[in-house]
Amino acid sequence: MNPPAVQIISECFIKPQRPIEDSNHVCYLTPWDLSMLSLHYMQFGLLFKKPISFVNQQDFMNNLLDKLKQSLALALVHFYPLAGRLVTQKTQDPPSYAVFIDCRNSSGARFTHATLDMIVSDILSPIDVPPIVHPFFDHHKAINHDGHNMPLLSIKVTELVDGVFIACSMNHCVADGTSFWNFFNTWSEIFQAQGHEHGFDVPISRQPVLNRWFPQGCGPLINLPLKHRDPEFLCRYEAPRMRERIFHFSAESIAKLKEEVNGEWSSLSNSAKISSFQALSAFVWRSITRVRNLPRDKITKCKLAANNRSRIEPPLPEEYFGNSLSAIIVEAKAGELVENNLGWAARKLHVAVANHNDGVVQQWLKDWLQSPITYKVDMLLEPTVWIGNSPRFNVYGNEFGMGKAVAVRSGYANKSDGKVFSYPGRDGGGSIDLEVNLLPDIMAALESDEEFMNVASGCNPLF
Repeated sequence: MNPPAVQIISECFIKPQRPIEDSNHVCYLTPWDLSMLSLHYMQFGLLFKKPISFVNQQDFMNNLLDKLKQSLALALVHFYPLAGRLVTQKTQDPPSYAVFIDCRNSSGARFTHATLDMIVSDILSPIDVPPIVHPFFDHHKAINHDGHNMPLLSIKVTELVDGVFIACSMNHCVADGTSFWNFFNTWSEIFQAQGHEHGFDVPISRQPVLNRWFPQGCGPLINLPLKHRDPEFLCRYEAPRMRERIFHFSAESIAKLKEEVNGEWSSLSNSAKISSFQALSAFVWRSITRVRNLPRDKITKCKLAANNRSRIEPPLPEEYFGNSLSAIIVEAKAGELVENNLGWAARKLHVAVANHNDGVVQQWLKDWLQSPITYKVDMLLEPTVWIGNSPRFNVYGNEFGMGKAVAVRSGYANKSDGKVFSYPGRDGGGSIDLEVNLLPDIMAALESDEEFMNVASGCNPLF
């Protein structure tokens, strides 16, 4: 018997509730944005339990879908670039290309209703994230350059027997993780305010800043010297067969890691303390490197996604909508990483984060303008642990009439051996959940590693 499959019920396009002003018809892209052209769309979604109080489930779903569409149309008034499409403008002398968002082409965001004959426990009870989660998301394997013809935002609502999964696929040229979750939070806020006295003028608590920031001396229309269809500039990536597993780190276990690394360092330095997340990141980097059993002289890297908004001078507001993202890269020989204590690895991460300042960010932008590049997922194929997303994002504050989500999950996008997505733990209080993607044999070795498993635990919040 074939396993259940996601079935598409309906599809439509949602436009902003009000038309945008003519002066806002173009949204230019910064070096941070353009460097994302070859990566996949961002894909994150939330799993909810259906309220048991609704006897007529069909009425419940119809009402939910209507409210989701109405609130999305209102949210797009504030985030209108998400309703546009990418456009390429070509120049002959010298031959170059410029890519930007045409907001007048407000074809809208795709909204899909689907069903799956499974229950919530089928998603959460397996040790690994089941493969059926990937079809919950639209834009499977699409790269951001595909936003010329595909929606920049796609929402897919999959109805389970006893639950609902709300998946969001967003073009990474348009936004980074901070912007993604700011949009999701605003959509939720508007959804919850619907039906009150506000009508179509629902106030929001965090107004996005849509004006793009460009480095000094850089005009808003950036010409790319390479043909945008050249394999050197764009490429597609097929992920190897991997296992995806969610590991939960309680607030207590993280506090012990932090105490351990700061205790090991206190006798050597009076500098600022290593943070909880730096301690956890070092622990995961060191653990995965240990079970990979690499040659002692093999270089291994830990890459942390860094929000640049507070690092540049003057700083950008957290509501800045777009990409303001860098990779902080720390490397070490596998032997010295494993043989030294955890504090040694944590110090390396701490120093790199502390040194990631305005000067470093501005230098990257200057270098990029001299020689534009696009990030590619296959850049991650070296022995790397790449930690993205953030436990600071407001993930579980999003509600759509079904109470608090029971889990957050991601799609196929931008995954490779050693890719880790971090989320706040559902129980709060400083706990953190990590989605770890590893080759099957490496995951099995990690699960057999006592040092790692004594700190981590499985993450099935309802079972």
